[in-house]
Amino acid sequence: MKQKFDDLSFKISKQTTQQYSTSFSLGILALSPKIRNAIYAIYGYVRLADEIVDSFHGYDKNILLNRFKIQTEEALAEGISLNPIMQAFQETVSQYKIEHRLIYQFLRSMEMDLQKIDYNSELYDEYILGSAEVVGLMCLHVFVNGDHVAFDKLKPFAMKLGSAFQKVNFLRDMNDDFEILGRTYFPGVNILNFNVEEKRQIEKDIEEEFRLALEGIKMLPKTSKFGVYLAYRYYISLFNKIRRTPATAILKKRIRISNGRKISVMMSSYLQYKIAFI
Repeated sequence: MKQKFDDLSFKISKQTTQQYSTSFSLGILALSPKIRNAIYAIYGYVRLADEIVDSFHGYDKNILLNRFKIQTEEALAEGISLNPIMQAFQETVSQYKIEHRLIYQFLRSMEMDLQKIDYNSELYDEYILGSAEVVGLMCLHVFVNGDHVAFDKLKPFAMKLGSAFQKVNFLRDMNDDFEILGRTYFPGVNILNFNVEEKRQIEKDIEEEFRLALEGIKMLPKTSKFGVYLAYRYYISLFNKIRRTPATAILKKRIRISNGRKISVMMSSYLQYKIAFI
């Protein structure tokens, strides 16, 4: 029966999430069981695309990403894929009526990662939209379960949260992005002369996005509120550690949050959730 293949497909997406991200895995566990598989499927899909552009050195990434795009188009058109991660994703897209334009905007940003781009403000905004904001909107389709009114109300907040997450990732990965992948995302910033003032300006932008995102988190359905809030708290913890790190040190090491700290954040977040802080 096809159900066995579908179950396997979602299981592989779940394992992919657990392999690549402890923080998101714990956040997904805090979601209602009814929607976990769908979020695993979305994460697994975007993670696979990220791996193509970030990790598959020594292979023709353009060919691999173009093949991935074609397989996406085929899966969406035919309603099935022999790639388990793609299968789980297309099932989720179909069930929750995720707009296909969001998927293609995401793939556009992945294509940008294969080019040497001198990012100005316009290109930076386009990349953030496709690599992060639309992923937040895919998840929002799941969270509101087809409620178009709720989706439209929460849309700007979901985009802000996705953007804040991505910009924190940029700061965390600044050294690897530059040294290994040859990328610099922040417009007008010379990585070799990255200074305190530039860092503070980026952090100010992220802080405002987190502030606005929290307003939206408070309006999410109960099935998703705690899980999203937990992911938010993990990233706030990482962001605060980055803020305490000198600009020069950002370029020398990847900032991480220990598993012990993650457990502490989880416990405090749950307490705040139970006393209706959010």
